[in-house]
Amino acid sequence: MKINTNNSALLISAGVPKQFPALVVPQVAFSGRSNVGKSSLINTLLARKSLAHVSGTPGKTVTVNFYNIDSKLLLVDLPGYGFAKRTYEDKKRWSALTDAYFTGNNNIDLLRCVVQLIDGKVGPTADDKQMLEYLTAAELPFIIVYTKVDKLNATQKKALKESMGKYDGASAEIMFSSETREGRDEVWNTILKMCEI
Repeated sequence: MKINTNNSALLISAGVPKQFPALVVPQVAFSGRSNVGKSSLINTLLARKSLAHVSGTPGKTVTVNFYNIDSKLLLVDLPGYGFAKRTYEDKKRWSALTDAYFTGNNNIDLLRCVVQLIDGKVGPTADDKQMLEYLTAAELPFIIVYTKVDKLNATQKKALKESMGKYDGASAEIMFSSETREGRDEVWNTILKMCEI
């Protein structure tokens, strides 16, 4: 089955679980800390400049954004976590929305892969490791994508991977840069393989 990435659009920005779409196609969720580059990764994968809005303000995304790719795949941009300047109530609401995607989603059986992003310049945070532990415990399929690696040399990349420890549940670990497009094809091909597209 071929997929036309030019036929891509934002399907819905869901602020509450009842807005999660019922389209019966494979889903791939993107998880990571605020400002890790989820929107940039989605735009790079689809060769689009601004399909996914890249915010200059970390932690601004307060919805689960569903992108319809050729009516054959949904890319799901989850709210970023770990941004300190948000209120407790905001954090609680966003955490509940993300949790609802995994635990209260009628179509969770359509989730084929979680793309867990780790900021290559920052390294894995406690929140990142907690998310990875959750994905592993829940037996959800996931890959790890290190972002902004154009800022790193080979030694730093090696140290980054070593700082992660070992997550046996990860189907792949990929170095990615939206600036140089390093890793773009590997991420995309891994997603399509996991979705059997």
